[in-house]
Amino acid sequence: MDAKVPNARHSNEDRISVLEELLNERYSVRAFLPREVDRATIEHVLKTAQRTASWCNSQPWQVLIASGEARERFRKAIYAEAASGAGDDHDFTPPREYVGVYLERRRESGFQLYNTLGIARGDKMAYAKQALENYNFFGAPHVAVIHTNEPLGIYGAIDCGAYVSNFMLAAQALGLGTIPQAALARHSGLIRRHFNLPDDRRVVCGISFGYADNDHKVNSYRTSRASVADTVTFVEE
Repeated sequence: MDAKVPNARHSNEDRISVLEELLNERYSVRAFLPREVDRATIEHVLKTAQRTASWCNSQPWQVLIASGEARERFRKAIYAEAASGAGDDHDFTPPREYVGVYLERRRESGFQLYNTLGIARGDKMAYAKQALENYNFFGAPHVAVIHTNEPLGIYGAIDCGAYVSNFMLAAQALGLGTIPQAALARHSGLIRRHFNLPDDRRVVCGISFGYADNDHKVNSYRTSRASVADTVTFVEE
């Protein structure tokens, strides 16, 4: 067997094409069908994502998945707190500000969403109303909360970020839609209280998931990506 080919049944080109297909297909779903995902499929996603690499193989992620009545109780609790105007309660410091190209990309993404929904530019009330849909999980029947151990600090959160990416790719491969939600982490204290998590747990983000409503207009646009030339510097001498 050729040592350069891990699986003789598939060429390297076949293998990378599958990954490219999943990455190109995946997007943040903001409208879901009410249909629940069966437990076997969810566990398949989790088993696949568990292969995520981590510092010293610490595997710092813990995943809490709320479905059914548990999901609904959580939705009501976090929506009420968000709608009340309660202050941010992040466990990890959010970005201080977006400047330069990062601000441009953020604006482009936001305006794509608002234009698709017919929200007029500058309509702050409509912006706020749409932002609150994060706390309805965009209608997804399942929501995962990703949390880590406080002593591991930012690197525990970085490893969780890799886990989130692999969770979403595994879900995409199995026909599911996902949306990663830092917005849920704005209410980390509520999440700890609601689910009786220990004080040393730190909330990284949420992932709402289920079957995408492909007919909903909010799922019709796709965000852009910078080129390799914009993001990579090769140093050879």
